[in-house]
Amino acid sequence: MKGKNHYAWVIVSVIFLAFLAVQGGRLAFGAFMEPWERDLSIDRGITSLISTVSFIIYGITQPIIGRLVDKFGARLILSVSTFLVGTCFFFISFVTDVWQLFILYSIVSIGVGGASNVVGTVLVVNWFNKKRGMALGILEAGFGFGQMLIVPGSLLLIHYFDWRVAILSLGLFLMVIVFPIVLLTIRNHPKDKGLFPIGGSATELELGSVSQKENNHKSIWVVFRMRKFWFLMLPFLICGFTTTGLMDTHLIPYSSHHGHSTAITSTAVSILAAFNIIGILLSGIIVDHWSSRKLLVLLYGTRALSMALLLYSQNSTLLIIFAIIFGLVDFATVAPTQLLATQYFKAYSIGFIVGCLSLAHQVGSALGAYVPGMVYTLYNSYDIALYVSVVILIGAAIMNVLLPEPKE
Repeated sequence: MKGKNHYAWVIVSVIFLAFLAVQGGRLAFGAFMEPWERDLSIDRGITSLISTVSFIIYGITQPIIGRLVDKFGARLILSVSTFLVGTCFFFISFVTDVWQLFILYSIVSIGVGGASNVVGTVLVVNWFNKKRGMALGILEAGFGFGQMLIVPGSLLLIHYFDWRVAILSLGLFLMVIVFPIVLLTIRNHPKDKGLFPIGGSATELELGSVSQKENNHKSIWVVFRMRKFWFLMLPFLICGFTTTGLMDTHLIPYSSHHGHSTAITSTAVSILAAFNIIGILLSGIIVDHWSSRKLLVLLYGTRALSMALLLYSQNSTLLIIFAIIFGLVDFATVAPTQLLATQYFKAYSIGFIVGCLSLAHQVGSALGAYVPGMVYTLYNSYDIALYVSVVILIGAAIMNVLLPEPKE
C-alpha cells in the first residue's frame, strides 16, 4: 500500500472524524452560554468560569495524556476519550442546577484532552515519515469542520427546539457512531497492519522504533531550559487566549451584544469555520515546503490585524470580513507549531512535548474565556479584551522572529 491508498490515510480520516465531533462539541460552548444563563438563572461570569475551569482541566491533562499515549497507545486513549465526552454530553442534557453542569463539563474536558492534538501528532509521527505537515493539517481541519458544522448546527437546534435537544443529539452521535469507528479502525503503528510508514522503509522503521524507546527514557526536563521551547510555547499560549478562549467562547455573545441577528451570527461563524478549514489545509501544505517559523510570524501578525478590525464591526459586512480574515489564521498556527516541536525536540518524548504545548494553549484559552467575561460583566464591553489581544499577538509574532530555523 503506497501513496494515496496507504492505510495511514484511513488513520488520518478517522482521527479527523473524532476531532470534528469531539472538538466541534467543545467549540460549540458559546452557542449554549445564553440558553444556560436563562434556563439555570446564572450570569455571564459564571458561564465564563465554567469555560475557564474546563480549559484548565483540559490543559492539565495534556502532558499526562502524552505519557499515557506513550504507555498504552493512542488507539485506547482516543477511543475511551470519545466515549467519555459523548456520555457526559448525554447527561448534561438532563442537568437542573449549575453545580451539575460544572461537574459534567469538567469531565468532558478530560475526554476532550484525550481526543486532542497530542494523540493526533503521535499517530502522525508513527504513520508518516513524509507528508507530516499535510497530515497534521488534515487533522487540524477536523477542528475547523467541527466548528463549521457542529456550532451552527447547535445554534439551529437550540433555535428550533432547545439546548437540551442540541447537546443530547451530539452525545448520541459520539457514543453510537464515532466511538465504534475509532475503536475498530485506529491502529497505533504501521507494523500492527504489517505495513511501513509513508516515506519509510524496513530499516528506517526498525531504527525509528528503537529511537522512540530511547527518547522516552531521556530526561525531558532539560527542554525547560531552552529558549526555543519558551519562544514556541508562549506564542501558543497567546494563540489559545485569542482563539478558543476569546473568540470561540465570546464571539457569539459579542455579536449578539452588537445587535446582529441569529442568522447573521450563524453565517459569520460558518464563514469563519469554512475559511478556518482553508487556512488549516494551506498551512499543512505550506510547512512541507516553507519555513514554519516564518509562517507563524505571518499568521500571528495577520490575526492581530483581524482583531483590530473586529473593534469596528458594528455592521454585518465588517463582521463577515473579520470572519474571513480571522478564519484563515485561526487554527492555522497548530501545524507549524507542532512540526517545529517535532524538529526541535525529536530527541525527547513527542507526546510529552506536544502535551506541554497544548497545556500552554489551554492556559491561554482559560484566561481568554474568563477574563473577557469578567471585563464584560464590569464594563458591558469586550473592547479592552480586543485591544489586549492585538498587543500580545504582536508579541507572539516577535518571539517567532527570534526562533532559530530547525536543522534538517
